[in-house]
Amino acid sequence: MLTLLDQLDKGTLWRSPGGIHPPEVKFLSNSTPISQLPLAQEYLVPVPQVGENCTLAVKVGDKVLKGAPLTQGTSIWHLPVHAPTSGTVVAIEPRASNHASALPVNTCVIAADGEDRWCELTPGSIELSNHEMIAKIHGAGIAGMGGAAFPSHIKLNPVSEIELVIINGVECEPYISADDRLMREYSQDILAGIGIIHRLLAPKRIVIAIEDNKPEAIKAMQQAVSQSVLPAGSTRVTAIPTKYPSGGEKQLIQIITGREVPSGAIPAKLGIVVHNVGTAFAIHQAVTQGKPLIERVVTVTGQNVGKPGNYWLPIGTPVEHVLKHTEFNAEADQKVIIGGPMMGHALPTIQVPILKGTNCILVPSSQEIGTTPEEKACIRCGECANACPALLLPQQLFWHAKAEEYDKAASYNLKDCIECGCCSYVCPSDIPLVEYYRIAKSALKQAADEKHQAERAKLRFEARIQRLEEEKLAREAKAKEAAARRQATMTSTDKNAVAEAMARIAAKKAAAAETTVDNAPVEVVAADASSTEAPKGKAAVAAAIARAKAKKAAAAAQGADDAKSSQQAVSSVQTASSEQNEPTEQTESLSQKDKVAAAIARAKAKKAALKADSDVNDNTDIATDNTDKPATETTANAEVDDKKAKVAAAVARAKAKKAAAQQAESTEVAEVQSKLAADAKPESESSSIPSTPLSPEDEKKAKVAAAVARAKAKKAAAQQAESSDVAEVLPEQAADAKPDSNNESGNGPDSATDLSAPLSPEDEKKAKIAAAVARAKAKKAAAQQAESTEVAEVQPELVADAKPELTNEPDSEAGNESSSVAKPSAPLSPEAEKKAKVAAAVARAKAKKAAREANAISDANE
Repeated sequence: MLTLLDQLDKGTLWRSPGGIHPPEVKFLSNSTPISQLPLAQEYLVPVPQVGENCTLAVKVGDKVLKGAPLTQGTSIWHLPVHAPTSGTVVAIEPRASNHASALPVNTCVIAADGEDRWCELTPGSIELSNHEMIAKIHGAGIAGMGGAAFPSHIKLNPVSEIELVIINGVECEPYISADDRLMREYSQDILAGIGIIHRLLAPKRIVIAIEDNKPEAIKAMQQAVSQSVLPAGSTRVTAIPTKYPSGGEKQLIQIITGREVPSGAIPAKLGIVVHNVGTAFAIHQAVTQGKPLIERVVTVTGQNVGKPGNYWLPIGTPVEHVLKHTEFNAEADQKVIIGGPMMGHALPTIQVPILKGTNCILVPSSQEIGTTPEEKACIRCGECANACPALLLPQQLFWHAKAEEYDKAASYNLKDCIECGCCSYVCPSDIPLVEYYRIAKSALKQAADEKHQAERAKLRFEARIQRLEEEKLAREAKAKEAAARRQATMTSTDKNAVAEAMARIAAKKAAAAETTVDNAPVEVVAADASSTEAPKGKAAVAAAIARAKAKKAAAAAQGADDAKSSQQAVSSVQTASSEQNEPTEQTESLSQKDKVAAAIARAKAKKAALKADSDVNDNTDIATDNTDKPATETTANAEVDDKKAKVAAAVARAKAKKAAAQQAESTEVAEVQSKLAADAKPESESSSIPSTPLSPEDEKKAKVAAAVARAKAKKAAAQQAESSDVAEVLPEQAADAKPDSNNESGNGPDSATDLSAPLSPEDEKKAKIAAAVARAKAKKAAAQQAESTEVAEVQPELVADAKPELTNEPDSEAGNESSSVAKPSAPLSPEAEKKAKVAAAVARAKAKKAAREANAISDANE
């Protein structure tokens, strides 16, 4: 069985899948030698062109020479860019790119001076070391000249052993003949470059592959091989069948060796490297002459070009300048294509430069390339799959790319598509399949870049977190070391001082906590009946509550004393006023009522004062007893003291409520009576003559006011009686669950001891509910009584303001029908108005008396 090398020596070829045979149309440009064009006035050099970002070595206004580097970088992926001619850097700005999108890229604009002077070159020789050769190739900025523009110095320094080097001179794209003319005219220089590649890679075989439609190039290369210094039998020229796209890297390897490069892999993994004939020529110039890659052969062809052919064009030459000097005849809707008709792209503008990978400028006429046909629906014929040289499924790729399902398209090996255009060429529906694939590839590339950036950001974040954690640990370790040093150097006196300081701080904290507990409001919580030991601080809490209640009761008693003195002053004033006047029979009746009201007020004030004093004494005794007990006795009788405190608190609450209500009522009565006395005193002083008897009309009005006040008082009394009934019933329910504690005045320490038997949880809960309901009802009744009192106060004034005109009916009927009034009559006299106010005050006093009695009953029940 023959080995691969034996098969190569015999010239064995394998058939590649897919492919098409489009019209070649190479005769337009391959019949004339390579020519030169005049220098352009301005050159556009994109920076960077190939590889990673770099740093500009020039600035605006600098003078540059031909071949001078414009950029510099340290990355292995960086390829420097050189000045295509001598001149001045006039601008560094974004300009349109040589791309179908014409997106702006950073461009160095050089104005040519016309001298075309070279910078100083450093020629080399074949005697240089491999490292020096690769450095010179890298410094020359040489990239793949076949169109991919991959950095050549990387392919010349592989990590694996290389057995076979293929020099690609196939040039299968229609219209293009740049490599054909280069092999015809510069075959010796190409072989010299191949010799440098052989020196660097040391392959076992070198195969120069050329399509059989280029017989002149094949003959020239065979003659150059026979004259070269390469080892005999190591290099051969192999003609392959004309078929598009046989010039593709993977397709050419499959034709020459029969091996298929795996998906996602590179040929170097198979021990194979492929270089273009133009790249070999540039390597020879860089190593032996020291020339950087600043120009290349470009085919300018098409029926709309007056001088088609191949030209040496400096990198950065504007396409507009090239077309101008090749007699370009533009048509309406003229297309200018960079590359061939199969893999090239149309330019949106001709103000773009020639790049290192530009091999053709195609300017076809409308007869050569017609208008773009309308896209039709796919008929699933399968012709695209038959023509695909990469053995892909173009139909599936099209569906997913059109639906923007780029992940699914990638699962069908979209990245293996070489964008040869065979599928679009054979499609009967005129679907631009390659355009869909390019868009999908661009979207996947963008997504991959974003993912890569996110991963880098994540790594930076994690590194930052780790750094901060390390710094924190270092600080903690440093602090511990410092503390250990201080501890080691500390004397016994210092240690004692530190211990004393810590003790003082702890004592201060404890004192502050105790002060906070004493000043904070305390809520008494019922003790659990099943517990046998009361908490340690319950006796102190009960004593504090008792002291607060005693203070509140004392304040209420003081208010009652003030009200008592005010009522006595008012009654004396009213008595003097009544003695100075000479009333009629009706007037005597009203004065008698006034005296009765004053007497009632004095009696009630005295009663309130006595009760307040007794409450203060009782509460004070309870508080004193609770606070004076020793700690040992409190601990022993904790349960008894707790219940005594509860009883004392309940008594204090009841007395305080009653004293507050009595004080508010007596104060209000005193204020009203003071006003009446003030009104009556000037009147009595100024009237030295006895008043005349009331007219029937005035007497009628006074009776109406008194009747209204009595009605309001009766209503308030009824409401108060209802609330008292409720209050009487609810305490009876609580009494079933608690021992007898109804005697308010006798609920001292002795009576509190009767509660020593613990209540069950259910009875205690019922008692709490009953007490809460009673308190709510009492509050509601007090509010209603206050509202009715206010109505009684306002009503006489409304009657007086209304000034009704009474009818001539009998007095008894007028008293019963107080609401029936006639038209207004003459205003009341001052004396009549005064009598009406006195009557209203008497009615209010009676109403308040009824309310106080109801409150007393409610408090007694509680």
